Amino acid sequence: MLQRLRETIQIILERDPAARSTWEVVTCYPGLHALLFHSMAHGCWRHGWHWLGRWISHWGRWLTGIEIHPGATIGRRVFIDHGMGVVIGETAEIGDDCTIYQGVTLGGTSLYKGAKRHPTLEAGVVVGAGAQVLGGFTVGEGARIGSNAVVVKAVPAGATAVGNPARIIQKEVEQQREATAARMGFSAYAVTQNGDDPQSRAVLGLIDHAAQLEHQVALLWQALERHGVCPAEACPPEALREEHFDKAKLEKLVE
Repeated sequence: MLQRLRETIQIILERDPAARSTWEVVTCYPGLHALLFHSMAHGCWRHGWHWLGRWISHWGRWLTGIEIHPGATIGRRVFIDHGMGVVIGETAEIGDDCTIYQGVTLGGTSLYKGAKRHPTLEAGVVVGAGAQVLGGFTVGEGARIGSNAVVVKAVPAGATAVGNPARIIQKEVEQQREATAARMGFSAYAVTQNGDDPQSRAVLGLIDHAAQLEHQVALLWQALERHGVCPAEACPPEALREEHFDKAKLEKLVE
């Protein structure tokens, strides 16, 4: 018990730059307090003292703002940062070295008692603030769940899930996608420098690209006609030799 406490305090000091001392972590970090309450409640639950486990869990929620069902299984060195509004269901399993931010729900979509209704987080998973992970599936080792993502299916190890509903970004293509997206002002992690919606930025980039293509095609037809390469009877009609792409109108639809 004391060894696990020391490990948790150490991991908080490593992961949170705002943590200045062990005493500050012990006295001022609700994530640590919630895990201590859960340790006691889970022990009662495993021994069949279900009411006592729920009662201890209830007091833990009242004091920390973090609700962890006493039936949930939590590994070592788990860090619940800030923590307000975190809800962890009865059949949830959290592996070693996971990090969970405020407002996260590890919830269930089934009403069948005794079934595996809540998610399993394997070792090293990071769940961003406000994310909702709903269902009895597995989030693979080292995976990341973006802030405010709504995840309703399994996430492979090492992958990233972002959006609502969550899109899975595979680790092996992540760097290539980031490089492509950067040219369009889009970030695969749903974080842009000016805070714009990443999907809107991506669509705006496509609109700009289409406008440039139409301009280049119109210039090409005009050059061919000017040099006599394309006789008037063989050239496309006037409508196809002029630009008609209404870029501003499409941008207004996206913004």
